[in-house]
Amino acid sequence: MRISRLGLVILASALTLAACGDVEETPMAFAAQEGTMTSMNGISVSGRGEVFGTPDTLTVTIGISVGRSTVSEAVDIAAGRATDLIDALQSAGVAEADIQTSNYSIYPEYDYRENQTPRITGYRVDNTLNVKIRDLDRAGEVLDAATTAAGDEVRVNGVSFILEDNDALLVAARAAAWEDAKAKAEQLADLAGVTLGTPVTISETVGSVPVPLYARAEMAAGDVATPIQPGQETVSVDLMVTFAIDT
Repeated sequence: MRISRLGLVILASALTLAACGDVEETPMAFAAQEGTMTSMNGISVSGRGEVFGTPDTLTVTIGISVGRSTVSEAVDIAAGRATDLIDALQSAGVAEADIQTSNYSIYPEYDYRENQTPRITGYRVDNTLNVKIRDLDRAGEVLDAATTAAGDEVRVNGVSFILEDNDALLVAARAAAWEDAKAKAEQLADLAGVTLGTPVTISETVGSVPVPLYARAEMAAGDVATPIQPGQETVSVDLMVTFAIDT
């Protein structure tokens, strides 16, 4: 039977401790790496804090999809529609920095018939933008202007709210998470009959839940502005804290 080097070290340590009857026993744990050990003393808890705030930015994926019989015709018309769309967004107050191209593609379209080789019937050009609308009071007006300018070939794939300026909410959520973790640790220390010491490790995870809003290309139809409701967004902080035990 072969014994690894680490196994020999552990076996030798055990024999040494057994031979020394006056050595005080201390709870220790062998770490994964050879020759390192970690104390098991301490109380580890999790804490969670959640706060709610009104989103300050609307993000939308909007673009055009043009199909024509030739590539050049599809490209030319798509370029004109995309230009109209961008001009409408900027005229409605959207900053140039908040308009970003996320997809541009050209591909053939086929006619599939049974027992026949697929036949190309035309070509399609997709041009998609990611847009941020920061004036939420005018968000519906901005979307209506953009979709009207792009015409029937406009596509709105997704709309959601985000909270970009969330510093104050993060501070509040972090404080709530800390109080949650500390309360748990104090209760556990009291139940165990020990004195809670200072925190020795702290790790943080920050999260937020965007508010989705689903839209269709028909949103610009009619004379009534599209209603946009931002609702509320949740900002959360999770903490993992290990407290020492005072002896």
